[in-house]
Amino acid sequence: MRARKIKNGIEAICCVHWERRLFDSLIPLPDGTSYNAYLVHGSEATALVDAADPDLSDDLMGALAGIDKIDYLISQHSEQDHAGLIPAVLERFPAARLICSEKAHDMLTSHLQVDSGRIQVVADGEELSLGDKTLRFVYTPWVHWPETMCTFVPEDKCLFSCDFFGSHLAASDLFVTDQALVYEAAKRYYAEIMMPFRRVITKNMEKLDGLDFDMIAPSHGPVYDQPQFILDAYRDWISARMKNEVVLPYISMHGSTAKMAAYLTDALAARGVKVQLFDLAVTDIGKLAIALVDAATLIVGTPTVHVGPHPAVYYAAHLANMLKPKLKYAAIINSYGWSSKAIEQITDLIPHLKVNVLGTVLQKGLPDVETFAQLDALAATVADAHKKEPDVATD
Repeated sequence: MRARKIKNGIEAICCVHWERRLFDSLIPLPDGTSYNAYLVHGSEATALVDAADPDLSDDLMGALAGIDKIDYLISQHSEQDHAGLIPAVLERFPAARLICSEKAHDMLTSHLQVDSGRIQVVADGEELSLGDKTLRFVYTPWVHWPETMCTFVPEDKCLFSCDFFGSHLAASDLFVTDQALVYEAAKRYYAEIMMPFRRVITKNMEKLDGLDFDMIAPSHGPVYDQPQFILDAYRDWISARMKNEVVLPYISMHGSTAKMAAYLTDALAARGVKVQLFDLAVTDIGKLAIALVDAATLIVGTPTVHVGPHPAVYYAAHLANMLKPKLKYAAIINSYGWSSKAIEQITDLIPHLKVNVLGTVLQKGLPDVETFAQLDALAATVADAHKKEPDVATD
C-alpha cells in the first residue's frame, strides 16, 4: 500500500477492502469499501487524519513504514473502521498526540483503551498549526455518531469529511472518475447510514457552506476533486422534495400477496406513478433503502403468519421506521387465510414515519374482482395525493 498525492503536501492512504460484502453484520456491500487515512505534511509538523479498520492493518502500517515522525493523529470518528488502528499508530509513533472532539474522548478511551494522557481535545472551530498548513476542526455531530467532526486545511482548500459524503466503494481510482457509479454508492451509504439524521445534516451542511474548499476527501470511497457533484446530491437527498414514486416491498407465501402487488404496480403505473417493487425474499436491503430516499409513498404488502405480518415484512417495516425517510404517505395490502391483525401491527411498527395512511386492502385468500377494484381505488388515491402534494415532483 502506497500513499498517493492528492494535494501538495497531502497524501491519501486508501486501504481498499475489495472482498468485504457485509458491514456491521447488517449492511450489504456489493462493491466492497475502503478506509482512507490522510497524511498532511506541514513545514513544522506532520499529521495523520484518521486510521483504518484493523482487518487491513498491514496496508496502513505498511504505508506508514517509511514515515519518520507523526506529531498528531486526528480521530474524526471513533468507530472501529476508522479508529480501530489508532492504538497501533500511537505505538508506532510514541510522541504523537491524539486529537479528537470533546465527546470522542470517552469513546476512544472506552472502545480502544487509549491512554487519556495521549489525547488532546479540540473545540469546534479550533485550529492547529503544522507550520505552513493549518488544521481547522469543524464539529459535525450525528454524521452519524455524536462525536464526529471534519478537518479543513484552508491553505489547500481541502476538507477531510470522514463518513460525511462517503461511499462504500472499492476502487483503484484515487479520485472520482465515474460519477454515476459513485452516485449510486454514495446514495446507498447515505440511505443506510445518514438518512435518520437528515435534519441535523442540513445544519452541518450550512456550517460547511462557510468553508472555501475545492476538494472533499472522505474516509470511504474515492476523493471528490469536483465536490459540487456530491454537495448537490446531498442537498437533494436532505431536502423536502420527493419524487412521484411508490416503494412497494412485499413477500408472498402462496401467491395472493404477489398477485395484489403486481396488480397494484400496474394500476399505479397506468396513473403515471413510478413504482419500485421489492420481493423481500430476494431483495438487497440496501437497494430498498436507496429507493426510500426519494419516494413519496411506502406501500407494504404482506401475507399473514399467525395473525401478524410475515417476519421479513416486520423487518422491512422496522428498517423503514429506523431510517426515517421523508415519506409523506403509506398504505398496506394484506392477504390472510383465516384471521389477520397484520395491518394494525404494521401500523404500530412505523411511528417515526409520520405518514398519512391512504388506505388498506385486506384479502382472504386469492384476490378477486372486488379486491382488484379496491386496488384500483387505492392507486387512484395515491396518484391524486401525489398531484396535490407541493413537495412531490409529478411533472
